Amino acid sequence: MTNKIMQLCAIQMSSNTSVEDNIADIERQLATLEKAQQQLVLLPECCLFFGGKDKEQLALARENQATNELKGRLGKLASKYNVFLVAGSIPVISDQQEKFTNSCFVFSPEGTELGGYDKIHLFDVAVQDSEKNYLESRYAKAGDRISVVQAAGVNIGLTICYDLRFPELFRQLCQQGAKIITVPSAFTRVTGAAHWQTLLQARAIENQVYIVAAGQEGVHLNGRETWGHSMIISPWGEILTQLDTGKGIICADYQEQEVDKVRKAMPVATHNRFKNKLMSYE
Repeated sequence: MTNKIMQLCAIQMSSNTSVEDNIADIERQLATLEKAQQQLVLLPECCLFFGGKDKEQLALARENQATNELKGRLGKLASKYNVFLVAGSIPVISDQQEKFTNSCFVFSPEGTELGGYDKIHLFDVAVQDSEKNYLESRYAKAGDRISVVQAAGVNIGLTICYDLRFPELFRQLCQQGAKIITVPSAFTRVTGAAHWQTLLQARAIENQVYIVAAGQEGVHLNGRETWGHSMIISPWGEILTQLDTGKGIICADYQEQEVDKVRKAMPVATHNRFKNKLMSYE
């Protein structure tokens, strides 16, 4: 079939430090989907625990190590609601036990884990908000490999939040065959207002892919403010749907012929003279 069609969906959340509350919130949104069509659903970064201290995420990762309960429950959600679930991110204890990886997992409608990705770029920055400084690397360990996962016969490139600022990652995902790239996020209100939409549209246009971006939104228990503005963007850079504030779910159709049409009309991947080499200069 040359034109694969499915719905792309993004759930916007205002997650707290209760796994039970967050699971219930996800369920409420999944229950609203039409069952007649196959869906790929993206959750935000830190979907099951957010708004606490980073060391609490480390503790959650340690508690979850033996049982894999967090992944198990996410897989069950995918199965119960018959969706491909790109499960934002959860903390997973690293080999050294001293840190966790901020990890995204993809589940099939049968609840099977199809693949995963550990966030490569960690958010160690100064921001003019109530937090002032963020140091994700204090408790988190950076990933070291890219990930493209196939869902419903379509290649899905995985990223997480701060990765959005690194176009090289998106280009590599595209070169590995990605036609959809997911961006689960918890962008700060300050950086989100300044750069979120611009960066998302740029990544879609540069790589001629669908971008699905799901964000945390609101004021969280620790006072952190996140931007929301979840959106789905076409390979031409058009915003197909968006949700600015509040909790909710947005959906738009993925049509493979649109990807192929844009790439055929403007074959930038073929024209790229920087692919796998450096240009000389004087």
